[in-house]
Amino acid sequence: MPDKLDKVVAEAIKNKEQRAQGYREKALKMYPWICGRCEREFTRTNVQELTVHHRDHNHDNNPEDGSNWELLCVYCHDNEHQRQLEYDTHGHVDVDSTTGEATFNPFADLRSMMNKK
Repeated sequence: MPDKLDKVVAEAIKNKEQRAQGYREKALKMYPWICGRCEREFTRTNVQELTVHHRDHNHDNNPEDGSNWELLCVYCHDNEHQRQLEYDTHGHVDVDSTTGEATFNPFADLRSMMNKK
């Protein structure tokens, strides 16, 4: 039984890598090497930090025109997926209506603490 499971997992990983290589190469040829969020530019030396993000979060939806893809740096890509996880867990949260201005000032007593020394 473990051998069969190992084969299934290995095949799934292989298929995922083949799919990723196909749409990644197409997206890198189609779009400029710039993160769609932070606008960081990439070159051949750091292009491995540029990822293909699926706008609809469906990694099997890979139209030839690239309409479901956008290039994001690894940091923006991680942020996008974290935002999606939070939305799935908590739903839409209107930040302006649930939080007011910050009231805590960590530096409020800094001058007096520095004068003690």
